[in-house]
Amino acid sequence: MVTHIVAIDLFYGMNPSAKKNIKKVGKAKLDVEVQLKKIGERIKQLRISKGYTSYEYFAYDNNISRAQFGRYEQGQDLRFSSLVKVIDAFDMTLLEFFSEGFD
Repeated sequence: MVTHIVAIDLFYGMNPSAKKNIKKVGKAKLDVEVQLKKIGERIKQLRISKGYTSYEYFAYDNNISRAQFGRYEQGQDLRFSSLVKVIDAFDMTLLEFFSEGFD
C-alpha cells in the first residue's frame, strides 16, 4: 500500500513531464463525488463498529451536529476540519481512517 508520504516522495522525485501524466490520470481517477461517498461509507462503517445503530446518538455523544453528521455519512461535502473532528471522535489518526476502503 502506498501511503500519502510515499506518494508525495514519489511525486516530487519525478521529472516534470511524468508529473503532468500523473496529474491527468489522477484527475480521471479522483472523482470527488466518488471519494466523498467512500468517506461517508467509511464513517458509517466505523460508527456501526463502535456499536451505534443510530448516527444521531453517535453525533450527540461526540458533540457533532446530528444533521451535519448524517450528511457526512451520505457522502456530502465536508470541510477538512470537520473530517478531522469526526476521525478524532473515532479515536483514530488520518492514516488509520484512510487505511481501509481507499485504494
